[in-house]
Amino acid sequence: MNVLITGANGQLGSELKRLSEKEPELNFCFTDIEELDITSVEALKNFLDGNPQDYILNCAAYTAVDQAETDEEGAYELNLKAVQGITRECLERNIQLIHFSTDFVFDGSLRRPITEKDKPNPQSVYGRSKYAGEQYIHGLQTGITIRTSWLYSSFGKNFVKTIIRLGRERDIIKVVNDQTGSPTYAADLARAAILTIKKTGKPEKPPLHKLFHYANEGVCSWFDLASLVIEYTGIDCRIEPVGTKDYPTAAQRPMYSVLDVTRIKQWLGIEIPHWTESLRICCDELMGKGY
Repeated sequence: MNVLITGANGQLGSELKRLSEKEPELNFCFTDIEELDITSVEALKNFLDGNPQDYILNCAAYTAVDQAETDEEGAYELNLKAVQGITRECLERNIQLIHFSTDFVFDGSLRRPITEKDKPNPQSVYGRSKYAGEQYIHGLQTGITIRTSWLYSSFGKNFVKTIIRLGRERDIIKVVNDQTGSPTYAADLARAAILTIKKTGKPEKPPLHKLFHYANEGVCSWFDLASLVIEYTGIDCRIEPVGTKDYPTAAQRPMYSVLDVTRIKQWLGIEIPHWTESLRICCDELMGKGY
């Protein structure tokens, strides 16, 4: 089967690229903005005419959460307009879409794991733009959408790598301890995405329409996550807890965004690693690379 990856240079795309070497039965095509501008319907049509696909994994997104507050047009260009074009092409060509979304579609007011049946209520431009993309896919009753949270990897920019860098530069780092969620190792999410392709097989007509949540097992605060990064890497730095009110940001973050992952575990028949286990693997890799 032919599988197109958009946003191939990001965290998830990079992890998929690494895993693709072990999946000879899947013919992957990795693209980023240099190879394919997904905001251009013409470019997308021309690309798919010359490169027929069975699957599109849309890993591309505008993820600069705070920057989106002053660049609403840019956020919607990638998180809605591009998604609209991709979704229409998938329906017309009978391609199975797998689209990735975010915990930011929720307002963080719940104090229990959030299920796929809970109603979104995004509080930021980033969250609203991602939810708009979701709604478009849902409105056409197509595509598999997978929401995730607190994504990190040895690739790209993310919280884990930032803590390692700051830990080497400073004696003390202050990190918020009143926002609760579940970190997601992009390598684990990439494996789940490949399992989704294998389970689904050749696209049905119309393609499958499903919604899932995926994050690593367990719950923590950003303070907990930062503290364990410092412990695993052996960096000499103290992590101090602060409240969200003491660390203002342009975009409002969900105070609680733990995703209930029961549905995807049952559908794929998998166990998901605990966040502490996956974090150690990532930290060991980063230290081994000399990051």
